[in-house]
Amino acid sequence: MHNFKEDYIKTEVGPIHFYKLGKGPPVLLLHGYPQCSLMWEETATLLSENYTTIIPDLRGYGDSAAPKGLPDHSNYSKRVMALDMVQVLDYLNIDKTSVVGHDRGGRVAHRLARDHRDRVSSLSVIDICPTLDMYEQTSKDFATSYFHWFFLIQNAPLPEDFIGRNPRLWLNNCLGNWSGGFRFREKFEVYLEKFSPRENIHATCEDYRASATIDLKHDKEDLAKKIDIPIQVLWGEKGVIHKCFQPLKSWSKYTTKDVVGEALPSYHFIPEEIPEILSKKVSDFLSSG
Repeated sequence: MHNFKEDYIKTEVGPIHFYKLGKGPPVLLLHGYPQCSLMWEETATLLSENYTTIIPDLRGYGDSAAPKGLPDHSNYSKRVMALDMVQVLDYLNIDKTSVVGHDRGGRVAHRLARDHRDRVSSLSVIDICPTLDMYEQTSKDFATSYFHWFFLIQNAPLPEDFIGRNPRLWLNNCLGNWSGGFRFREKFEVYLEKFSPRENIHATCEDYRASATIDLKHDKEDLAKKIDIPIQVLWGEKGVIHKCFQPLKSWSKYTTKDVVGEALPSYHFIPEEIPEILSKKVSDFLSSG
């Protein structure tokens, strides 16, 4: 990522890698599956004109540590992955930040706001509904379009072996189908390089296994505890979330504050498909608070 400052923090399971760019109020940008921090390059560059952008690789992704999953998948719970982000903030001496999360990063962002409310000033989630809602409202259309949700949670090493035989095919399927054929160009090869190691394939499966087990337990335990935080919800009008769910209605159950947002002219990978529109929407939301 050109012009970005690159750094690492040390944790008990290994390094957490991140980039930083810009000046001004901090904004933590969290990526999704099957990508890494690189997905934010264009949007972060635009936001960095007015904000300090912090762009980590989540645990198990990119150049961050990818420890072997525990039997209960707890070391890939969103609670633990959110705690990694707290350690990044501590390292940078940032007391409070806005958080923007796409896909899996949105789930880590949601848990970060729940478990560390004093560290989060606002929450923007991109092209997701809450994990609990999506599992409870699973339909044929959703299960067909997002079959990976139900494949990746199968016991190891079935999905790991399947994906490991041809990571390029798997990545082509994910990135191509979810973006309506958007061309990632040279980025694709970087995504493939970061995703393909056996430990990363395993780690990203563990991310999904955690979401179907321990994360649901945590979400159900906290269901009655609403967070008093502004939430912005943005999703692609050409994607699965728009087709199968009601994002504003879903997220409004989780906060005492107003939920704002809208569908954008995009498929799933909004930060790369329409970075100018996304950065403007996020900037407007942050400045309104």
